Formats: sequence, structure tokens, C-alpha cells
Amino acid sequence: MSKAICPGSFDPVTNGHLDVFTRAAKLFDEVTVAVLINSTKAGLFTVDERIAMIQHATRHLGNVKVDSFHGLLADYCKNQNVTAIVKGLRAVSDFDYELQMAQMNSQLGVETLFVATNPEYSFLSSSIIKEIAKYSGDVSALVPENVDLALKNHFSGRLEA
Repeated sequence: MSKAICPGSFDPVTNGHLDVFTRAAKLFDEVTVAVLINSTKAGLFTVDERIAMIQHATRHLGNVKVDSFHGLLADYCKNQNVTAIVKGLRAVSDFDYELQMAQMNSQLGVETLFVATNPEYSFLSSSIIKEIAKYSGDVSALVPENVDLALKNHFSGRLEA
């Protein structure tokens, strides 16, 4: 059985992320979307909230599961018998960082596959989504419906300068 992992913070998950998950699900028997637990960084949503949002948004993909991890991704992959890391690349700036990580993970025994982002989503990032939603901008076409609702609920009643 071929297993892959799509790691990230996914705070929140976007349609660009979902595109990568969907494409990975066509290539592997099982895909784990793994939410990084980073205790030094405060997220907009908790890890549990992010997991629930991703589970809801990927429920139509029968071979995708959602988990969380901390520590080295390569160790998580070994413990879960994952053979490949799948990462979406939006721009050259992504490639510079991700290549270095891929080379290190290769040294640690796990290969990385890069998926060129669908041009429709090449400008998307979780940071941009949060900034737009913070000021009541419409992100409904850029995130799953449940994420749009979670963002609206989070920022409702707030107007920050």
C-alpha cells in the first residue's frame, strides 16, 4: 500500500490545499493530511479545530485521513510507514525553502514529491485568507464552506485596524 503525507499548519485550510490533497489522493492508496503542532506559534484556530475543518472538507475523499504531529516529519513518516511527502508549490520562493527541506528529509529516509499548484490557486495562502477575513472580505470562493463559516464566526463583531 502506498502512503503519502501532506504536512502543514493549515491555519486555515484553503481550496489550494484541497487541490493538492485531491491530486495526491489520486496517486496514493492513502494520504494523511498532517497538521503541525507548533507550541511556539499561536494559530488563529486550534489544532483540533483545524483537524475538524480538514476532515469535513475532505470527507468526499475516501482515502484521505487527518492527523497531527510534532517533532521531525521524517520520524512521523517512518512511524506511520509513509513513503512520500507531497508538497504544493506556488512560486519560486516556495521552491527555495521546500527544496532544502526535501533534501534533508531525503537524507532522513523520506522522499518528497512537488505538485505545481493549480494556477487558479497560485496566489492563495492561509495568511492572505486570514487578513481578508479579518476585515470582513469575501473569501467564500477561496476556502471550503465550513472554513468560510468558521472565519466569519471567529471575526464576527471585531473590527481591528
